[in-house]
Formats: sequence, C-alpha cells, structure tokens
Amino acid sequence: MSYNEIKTVIDMGNGSQIELSTGKLAKQADGAVVLKQGDTMLLATVVSAKEAKSGVDFLPLSVDYQEKYAATGRIPGGFLRREARLSDYEILISRLVDRALRPLFPENYHADTQVMISLISADKDIMPDALAGLAASAAIAVSDIPFNGPISEVRVAKIDGQLVINPKMSELERATLEFIVAGSAQDIGMVEGECSEISEAEMVEAIAFAHEAIKKQVAAQVELANLVGKNVKREYNHEPTNETLRAEIFSATYDKVYAVAASASAKHDRSEAFAKIAEEFRATLPEELDEDTKFLFKKYFHDVQYDAVRNLVLDEGKRLDGRDVRTVRPIWSEVNYLPAAHGSAVFTRGETQSLTSVTLGAKDAEQMIDGAFINGYNKFILHYNFPAFSTGEARPNRGPGRREVGHGNLALRSLKQVLPADTENPYTIRVVSDILESNGSSSMATVCAGTLALLDAGIKLKAPVSGIAMGLISDEKTGKYAILSDILGDEDHLGDMDFKVTGTEKGIVACQMDLKINGLKWEVLTQALDQAKEARLHILGEMKKTISEPREDYKPHAPRIVQIIIDKEFIGAIIGPGGKIIQEMQRETGATISIEEVDGKGIVQIFADNKAAIDDASTRIKNIAAKPEVGATYEGKVKSIMPFGAFVEIMPGKDGLLHISEIDWKRFETMDGIFTEGDKVTVKLLDIDKQGKLKLSRKALLPRPPREDKPAADAAPQA
Repeated sequence: MSYNEIKTVIDMGNGSQIELSTGKLAKQADGAVVLKQGDTMLLATVVSAKEAKSGVDFLPLSVDYQEKYAATGRIPGGFLRREARLSDYEILISRLVDRALRPLFPENYHADTQVMISLISADKDIMPDALAGLAASAAIAVSDIPFNGPISEVRVAKIDGQLVINPKMSELERATLEFIVAGSAQDIGMVEGECSEISEAEMVEAIAFAHEAIKKQVAAQVELANLVGKNVKREYNHEPTNETLRAEIFSATYDKVYAVAASASAKHDRSEAFAKIAEEFRATLPEELDEDTKFLFKKYFHDVQYDAVRNLVLDEGKRLDGRDVRTVRPIWSEVNYLPAAHGSAVFTRGETQSLTSVTLGAKDAEQMIDGAFINGYNKFILHYNFPAFSTGEARPNRGPGRREVGHGNLALRSLKQVLPADTENPYTIRVVSDILESNGSSSMATVCAGTLALLDAGIKLKAPVSGIAMGLISDEKTGKYAILSDILGDEDHLGDMDFKVTGTEKGIVACQMDLKINGLKWEVLTQALDQAKEARLHILGEMKKTISEPREDYKPHAPRIVQIIIDKEFIGAIIGPGGKIIQEMQRETGATISIEEVDGKGIVQIFADNKAAIDDASTRIKNIAAKPEVGATYEGKVKSIMPFGAFVEIMPGKDGLLHISEIDWKRFETMDGIFTEGDKVTVKLLDIDKQGKLKLSRKALLPRPPREDKPAADAAPQA
C-alpha cells in the first residue's frame, strides 16, 4: 500500500521551520495534517457529519487537545497507567483552539464537527500550545468542510525588551509579556495572556506583531490546500427558510421588543417581558406547527431581539439596563465575611456577585501537575465555581466544565502577577470563587473579589488588581459602532466582542478577547483598551474603599509558616539517616517541616498552628544548621568519656574534645568521677583545626586562681 504525502514548509525567520504534511496518516478523516517543528509533532484531524440534526440552530463543534505521554517518553501516573480525561492544561489549549475556529464557520452550518489534536512527539523546549491552532486549521483547510479561514495561532512574548514569536519554553521565564493571538489573514479573532503591568500601547504593538506571523502561516495553509486540491467545499442546507414568517414576526414584535429593551428593566423582568411578546405572537399561529416552523419561530424571534438591542445602543447610546456605554454598574464589597476562613470577600457589581475565600497551607498542600509536557508543582491555586442558582436555573452540578476552567485560569493569570515572591511568601495559597449571581463577567468579579480576599488574608500583594469586561456593537453597513464598558450577559451574547482586561494602577496584567466579526480596526481596539482602563481604575477606587492595603498580620487562626534558609551541606543533617531527625522533630514539636534545595541553598519551611511549636522547631533547626564560632560559649552535653578527656556535643551533630587539661585550672590525673554521660557543661570553643575538629575548654571560662608563691601585697621587699 502506498501513500501520497504532500508537504509545505513555513520559515519562522529565526532559524526554525514548521512543516505541514497530509496524505500519510488518518486518511479516513475529512482532513488530517501532521505539524512538525524540531522533535515536536502534532496530529490534527477533523470530521464533520454530512447532514445536520433537525432543530439545531448552532454549530455542534467539539475541540479536544490531548498529549500522549509517549511523546515525552513518560508513563502516566495513576492506577490505570493510561491517558484519562483531559487535564486542565489540555482543556485550556482546547478552548484556545475552539475560540479561534468557531467564529469562522458559516453561521448556517450546523453539522456535528469534531476537531482532535494530539501531541505525538515532543521537544521539551518547543511549546505545543502555540502550534495547536495552526495544526487544526490546516486539517480543515485540506478538507471539504465549509470554513471562512484559514486561521492560525502564535505566542508573542517580550523577552529582554524584544518581541518574539513562539519563543522557547526556557526563554519564557524572562518574558514581561506573553499572549496567544489567533486570527485570519485579515483579522485578529482571539487574544489571551498575561503581562507585567504593561501599557495599552504596548499590548496593541504585541498583537500587531503577532498578526504578521499569523499571515505567513495562513498563506502556507492556502498553499497546502491548493496542492491537495481541496478548493471546492461541500454543499449543505442546514437551515430551512420562511421569509413570510420572518417578515410577520419582525412586523408584529420588533417595536414591542425595542420598547422592552429601552425600559431599563432587571434581567429576569426583561426575560419575562420578551417571553410574553413571543407567546402573544405564537398564539396567532396555528396550534399545531411542524418542526421546521417551530425552529424558525425561535430563530426569527431571536433575530428580532438581536436587532432591537443593537439598534438601541447604536441609535440612542442606551443599554438594556439604562446605562450609557461607559458607565460601570453599582459596586459594593465586603471583606472578612467568613470568620473562619483565612481571608474572604464578597464583591458585587450590578447583578454579578462572587463570594471568594483564601486558604493558606504548607508546602505539602501544593498542587501536583502530572502532564505529558508540563509537570511539577503549583503553590498558587484558584478555583472558580458557577452553580446553576447563580442564573436562577435548576440543573444538576456535575463539577467544573470547560467554561469554569477557562474563567478560573484568567483570574489566576491576573492575580499571579501581583503575588509576592516565593522568598517573601512561604504559603501555598488556594483561592476559591463561588459565583452567587451572574449577569455579565463573573470572571472579572472573581479577580476583584480575589484581590480583596488576599488583602484580607494578609498576603503582601505588589498592588491591587481589578478587571472589566468590554463589549462591542457595530454595523458594517453604516460604519457605526459602540464600545460598551461592563457588559451584561445579554450584551455578551448579542454583541460582537467580549474583551476582558485586568490590571493595576500601573498597567495591564492579563487579558482575554474574543471577536465575532471581521474587520476590527486597530483604532477601535485602541479605544476599547483606553475605555477599559477608565473603567478598571474606577473599580479599583471602589475596591479601595473597602480595603486598600494587606492586613499587617495574618488572621489569628491562620496557620503560621517560618522559612529558614540554610547552607545545603546541612540538609542531610536536618533530615537525618532515613529521615530520623526530621521525623523526631515533627513528632516532638507538632510542627510540619519541609526542606528542599533551591539554587544551592536549603529552604526549610516550618508550618504549625501555634507559635510555641514553630519556635521549638526553629530553634532545633537553627542549632543543627549553625556553624560553630571560635571564641563562642556553648552549653554542651557530655556524649562520651575517654581517658584523655570528654567529647561534648555543643550543637546537634557537632561534638568537640574537652581535653582533661582544659577541664579546670587544677590538674586531674584521671577522668574518673569528673563527668558522667549526659551531664551539661558550659564550654568555650578555642579552635577548629584543618580537619574540622573542635577544641573545647571549660578552664577558659573559670577565673584563674592566684599563684601560691605570690608575695602578699603589703610584704616588705627583701634587701
């Protein structure tokens, strides 16, 4: 059996190349491409059903990115020793690709579509997340699936002051800016990333720089599709039409819907009013409707709402809740709401509310990451929960979904930028945001509540962080557009952009942008960022009215951690043979002790819920790790007795010789009866020889007796 492999190569301009090939693997998929850069290889496949299911008015698209452990020469952990459900890291990459691809499928294409990207070989320094979107889009490009692409994704980072595309993993530690940017040859569609308090202008510059690389990768996909000959896409008809029904619905309901939209009503009141209008019109139709008409009725009424809400904003500058385009909803917040938590806050903005808690833990509470490509430990954890009652719905809670993982990650990126350095914060920190109400940007509420809760917990943040979600309503025909600050849920659903920006007073620390339209002008993006800064600073001002600085100390019931840095040569002495010493200290003091080597030093953490236990363990560790000083005085313990003197332990594990001649000023002929093992004796360290042996003296601490032959002070001198 033979195959006809077709390839194209992208020159990255930095000495590396990306190869796209098709025709060799997975030939029964509608499209399959292998992407190769260095030793990294991704297999991307796409399959789309030939027909759509009836009554479906959206694209049932699933995107799954999975890393094969064999790609990095590892065997999975766990009982089964095989790849299981997607990790949070894999889910986040899947979301990045999904958000880039989804808007480019035709609006009337509703067939079940599945995109799968597998990491099948890995180069430890080439990050696959920035390549997954390119591989997925290339697989669609070589298929007959309708798609308004191609698109691509790249990572843009600023390293040592220079913008770089898809830097090596080892270089990212020095990055002050890191974004994943997706787009087509014409437009930017998605941005997500984090940065170190950068300006709005610096962010726009980075996105524009990334777009130039995207254009090159899109051109390569077009070339590959031409080589394969997949220029003609499949025909489809996934939506019935009824222009008469459409006209009737618009004529009968548009003015009523517009009036409700302009009434500045609350979320549920507005929803009920819209539903009542729909019911009234439905009553004018025959009682029995075929499935197509039922489907079209819902679709066309939704189109009425879409047009009415957007026209209200563009024509009157008025929004669903009565605000203008720049106003942020009323804010109130409270800290220390949960008395038993180590830190807590409630943050409410309009009809969106987060109850957030902070828990402080020891090193053994760190989160273990066991992935094929990335593994290690996290000492900062953020979990975001979105229960059904937050939107007034009744549905079973089945654990966090992809949305929860993505929203939590954005908040984590934001707060991570302002945490104190590890040397200044020994704690493992877990932040949990429970969304109690939701009507627009609960992830940004999580950022604000998280900041307040961390300050309440006494964590010394570099600066407070706030976040804002921006929206866009635009009309391509007239050129009108409106940028909306602090969008509602309906404005997110009916709008053209969801742009979340977080930052401090100094600058931006994270962002997430999704566009649903083509042709966003750079000046519109710049205006959105400037308007977001205005709103962000307003929210910060409101937060500071509640708490502006971290508490001077942790809560009385919060556990305490003391961190001691020692020379690495003492690590073994503290642990002891088989862990004997450290286990004994933990048992006797009640403290939890962890120790690791970092940058040639030993980092010891002592964790306990009371000061006495920490002080006891600290003293023991300092004694073990202390270096004897010549001339210093020590209270030692007699460990063994020899004919020539006694060996005295002056520090844990450090014995010195107290010679028989250094016990007292008087002379002893034998050691019999002078000491017994276990006696306490105060000694002075006289010397440490080249072999590290300690010379001790008790005599040096005793007053020297007068000489017996010394004449009396008033005796007359002899002639």
